[in-house]
Amino acid sequence: MIRLARVGARKQPYYRVVVIEKDRARNGRSIEVVGTYNPRTNPASIDLKRERIDYWTSKGAQFSDRVAKLVAQQPAAVAAA
Repeated sequence: MIRLARVGARKQPYYRVVVIEKDRARNGRSIEVVGTYNPRTNPASIDLKRERIDYWTSKGAQFSDRVAKLVAQQPAAVAAA
């Protein structure tokens, strides 16, 4: 599953987008960090490794509801020629 793991200080949330087994704890050991999300900036900053996300979804990983919205919101990277 691809979902958010909360990091950062109290009342200052910052999230990592992680690939993790579905039954693990929210901040448990993840398989891979595939991005970050900071809702405190204006606008919220999203940094995703699209090729790794595509790899894990091809292997059967599913998005959480929030991560699916973040991926849809982020424009697809244009391949450099």
